[in-house]
Amino acid sequence: MSETTLGKEYKERIAPELFKEFNYSSVMQVPRLEKIVINQGLGAATQDKKLIETAINEITAITGQKAVPTLSRKDISNFKLRKKMPIGAMVTLRREKMYEFLERLVKIALPRIRDFKGINSKLDGRGNYTLGITEQIIFPEINIDNVPKLQGMNITFVTSAPTDEEGFALLKKFGLPFKHEK
Repeated sequence: MSETTLGKEYKERIAPELFKEFNYSSVMQVPRLEKIVINQGLGAATQDKKLIETAINEITAITGQKAVPTLSRKDISNFKLRKKMPIGAMVTLRREKMYEFLERLVKIALPRIRDFKGINSKLDGRGNYTLGITEQIIFPEINIDNVPKLQGMNITFVTSAPTDEEGFALLKKFGLPFKHEK
């Protein structure tokens, strides 16, 4: 399998730039993108079982990797929820597929959002970033005619960066369009 352009760019340009910028003593300290987790929570799936199937097929089409259903952990009678009921779908991308997805997200999907002004620049305190998307139709792999219901999803970028500042610098160099730079 050949290396994707973003994977190559990380090795050749991004890592050396971060190494200089933060004055690391070892190349092993340079933050890297470890995985991207795409998660779709479907509360309405307790009533309609087809929603889970549709969500799994859509996420699989978007990422090129089979999504798995997420199951509830406990009973909640108010939500008509039983333990081990499917209530969402998720997929974890690593290595080549991760870089490929990131490239498509930045270059194709995000610019398709209406009135797009950039994404919020709030990380979680450990150098990871979660991006919420309101509609799955921004991905070109999804055929709008076959979408029964607009669904949102969370895309979490897990980095090896110890601080938000380093994680932000890494994601910025990967081309994520943040609203206001720090």
